[in-house]
Amino acid sequence: MVRGVASRKLVAAVRAAASRGFASAPEAVLDTPQTEIVRLASSAPVLVKFPERAWGASAVLPQHLLPAQVGNAERVSVVRHAFASHDATHEPLSDLVGALGEGRVAVAHEASQPLRRLIVDEYLLGPSGQHLLQKTGTDLLRFLSREGIRAVHVPDVAAATAGAVNSARAVARGVRQSTNEVLMVAPTAFGFNDQAAQDNHFMHSSTSTSSGKAGGSVTHKALREFAGLHHELTEVAGVRVSLFQHSLEHGTPDAVFPNNWFTTHAAGEAAGGVSEPTLAFYPLKCPNRQMERRKDIVEVLRARGYSSVWDLSGAEKQGHFFEGTGVLVLDRVNGVAYVNLSERADADVARQWVDRMGYKELVTFRTVDPAGADIYHTNVMMAIGTDVAVVCAEAVPDAAERAHLLERLRRHHTVVEISNAQMGAMCGNILELEDGRGLPVLAMSTQAHNAFTPEQRAVLRRHVAGLHHAPLDNIEYIGGGGVRCSLAELF
Repeated sequence: MVRGVASRKLVAAVRAAASRGFASAPEAVLDTPQTEIVRLASSAPVLVKFPERAWGASAVLPQHLLPAQVGNAERVSVVRHAFASHDATHEPLSDLVGALGEGRVAVAHEASQPLRRLIVDEYLLGPSGQHLLQKTGTDLLRFLSREGIRAVHVPDVAAATAGAVNSARAVARGVRQSTNEVLMVAPTAFGFNDQAAQDNHFMHSSTSTSSGKAGGSVTHKALREFAGLHHELTEVAGVRVSLFQHSLEHGTPDAVFPNNWFTTHAAGEAAGGVSEPTLAFYPLKCPNRQMERRKDIVEVLRARGYSSVWDLSGAEKQGHFFEGTGVLVLDRVNGVAYVNLSERADADVARQWVDRMGYKELVTFRTVDPAGADIYHTNVMMAIGTDVAVVCAEAVPDAAERAHLLERLRRHHTVVEISNAQMGAMCGNILELEDGRGLPVLAMSTQAHNAFTPEQRAVLRRHVAGLHHAPLDNIEYIGGGGVRCSLAELF
């Protein structure tokens, strides 16, 4: 109810505005905060958010709600919360969206959560000088993608627009930590690999491995799990997958883990250190894993047009091994390579890799599991995303190495420390990808997801738009690798 100075004309205006979907609009013009605007790009619509709650779209945008500087804009999009309750407090647009330069915008992590979803009503300036409704309730993130605006998922929009958030700086430089495209090999001839089990203590043999045809029940169980992971990534997360299969004739029981034998790198990676798109092949320890470098897949990779192809696989003949992103956990934005030295991660090859690829720094250390055995790969004990990292620091026995590892990670990332038990549940074997909206998400197994504490999951969710998981119990138990091992990134 309007009191005191309210006139009949003002009351009528309030009621008219409310009937168009904007409660108490004339009062909003008089009060603070005022209508807020964000300019996305020269050719994109202007985003606006009104100080009073909009309860829906109106056929014609009330011109008196628009600031003078955007009153004649050709396209205006009104931002509103899809599912905020009637008594929710006003949130400034500057807390939700912030411009990072032409064609880039920081979006608060809340906007990727279902209950906190932001939508826009799209208006076009008509011949009469009024903005007419074109589309109602478009998801903000999909709207930005359609307009060619890069949305950067951040925990703090104000910090991002001030240049204090790693992801915002990365996007400003055109550097990506994660990709929307991966290569996967379905476990169509999966089984226990005796050769790999010699130093992979995450593996467990199964009496059912040799039963039946093509690996029998083990293969069939692995395929059911893998199909669930493939569905979660492609149909739910919107990740593009180049999918291959293998047969018993290939002699590659671990082919489901293709990330060990090749990597790809975009120009500009490592803070500009990678000068051109690069495809690299790696020396693998186990003879039957070396056969995973199949000619057909290699030809497909080469056909993608990488201007630089680097083949390190010849080091196998000298007994020097370096198994791709099994041993390399990369901060692709800042150019830091983390390597757990082991039989599968040669120190000399690691230094050669960093120099050749143009990375800025190499951080090496050694790890052991609770039984005192060396941990075979880096990617089972740590993972790095754009803004968040996961690490099992207690697996690093040397205090100086452990302190250096944590210090280096904390320079650019929020660090989630996991225990040895969580490492055994594959909490370190996770991977940041980009979903179909271009936002960072984490892919992991259901075992890993459930092993993270609720507090740890909350931290992860502040830095990514979603946690995508599927059960991978048999592949993890028998193969000794999880979701990250199953994904070879294509940049």
